Amino acid sequence: MKGIFNTFLIIVSLTFHVQWLTATTKPLVYQIDIQQEIDNTTWLYLKNGLAEAERLQAQAVLIHMNTYGGLLEAADSMRTAILYSPIPVSVFIDNNAASAGALISIACQRIYMRKGANIGAATVVDQTGKAMPDKYQSYMRSMIRSTAEAHGKDTLISQQDTIFRWHRDPLIAEAMVDDRVVVPNLIDSGKVLTFTAQEAMKWHYCEGLAESVDQVITEYMDYANYDLVAYQPSFYDRVKGFLLSPMLQSLLIMLIIGGIYFEMQTPGIGFPLATSVVAAVLYFAPLYIDGLAQSMEILAFLLGLLLLLVEIFVIPGFGIAGISGIVLIVGGLTLSLLGNQDFDFQQVSAADSGRAALTVLLGLGIGFALILWLSHKIGSKGPLRRMALNTDLGEAISSPTHQELIGKEGIAQTVLRPSGKVWIEGKVYDGISESGFVEKGEPIVVVKSENAQLYVMTKSHG
Repeated sequence: MKGIFNTFLIIVSLTFHVQWLTATTKPLVYQIDIQQEIDNTTWLYLKNGLAEAERLQAQAVLIHMNTYGGLLEAADSMRTAILYSPIPVSVFIDNNAASAGALISIACQRIYMRKGANIGAATVVDQTGKAMPDKYQSYMRSMIRSTAEAHGKDTLISQQDTIFRWHRDPLIAEAMVDDRVVVPNLIDSGKVLTFTAQEAMKWHYCEGLAESVDQVITEYMDYANYDLVAYQPSFYDRVKGFLLSPMLQSLLIMLIIGGIYFEMQTPGIGFPLATSVVAAVLYFAPLYIDGLAQSMEILAFLLGLLLLLVEIFVIPGFGIAGISGIVLIVGGLTLSLLGNQDFDFQQVSAADSGRAALTVLLGLGIGFALILWLSHKIGSKGPLRRMALNTDLGEAISSPTHQELIGKEGIAQTVLRPSGKVWIEGKVYDGISESGFVEKGEPIVVVKSENAQLYVMTKSHG
């Protein structure tokens, strides 16, 4: 009997202890601020924030949002992370949730808005604000519609009829993208839908109006006494987000290509090659750490670079090695921006592919344009000429025409591919080969002179 009584006391004591712990432990709400353009930086912040919230065993995540939109592929990654988060995610729209911000908000389980706030206008546009072609709009329509559908629907019984009502009507979400969508009693064709806070409440795209984060948590989440932890990005996160910017990635591609080109135009190894190497490291390092760039994609880039160097330095002319090198370089740069697994692209969206191709092509286009411009400037008047001629190859002599040198023989002072330096009668001149690739030290003959440039051929061709 005494043993039973002791057991009873232990059970009662444990019950009161558990109740006391429950009463004294405050629920943890984790806050993530999205107060800027939607891009790879905000996607990084959200991903890290959700991971930390899970680690801290938070009861809820609240996104504090004010954005006019941004990159579609970043928004797609963010809305997917929210939909599959094990912790319920809500959003407090503190003024604006436009375009990509609307897509992210619709992915959240609960939407709260400040009076005067807006949500909608999710048409895909380019950098100038012009609507993109319909294939991009089609993808966005499907994405935002499926996001609304993910919240399910209620089954209502009315006069022995079964009625299904969506928690968030997918047609309304689609009307935020396509001005051709008509929602009866809400919007006609020819207008893209944007909700005010009151309209969002009426059409079930907002669960409540609030003036602060605290009001959302206390009034709508029913946490009268709570702990709030806000995500604080580290310096590393800010740098990584900056390096993942599409514009910076295009700039790095430009520096990679430009550095390789100008290194080939100068003897020895110097500043252009160092610039190219640093740019390549800055390009691939954050992508590799983030899991986008895989080893095979980086190896493809390096192999392409090697083939291009072999084509230029070993094999005269331009053939299979050079073409293969260019294909591998462009392929490595592009594939590193896509989230494929072992070259499986089933999970890669058309928008992601388009963005990656645009980033690489933009960088290559600007790089080649800059190369042409600088190539034109080097050798003409101005500071670039002085920089180009400040070498230890000997005193460079220029004359208005050099017509007296036509027919003179000399040697290639540097490799000509096709431009470089030639040595004629003890003096150095700028020369351009008309017989393709010319090795350093190979005999040449001057065939013509135009614009202070000597045009030469190898003696075998002459």
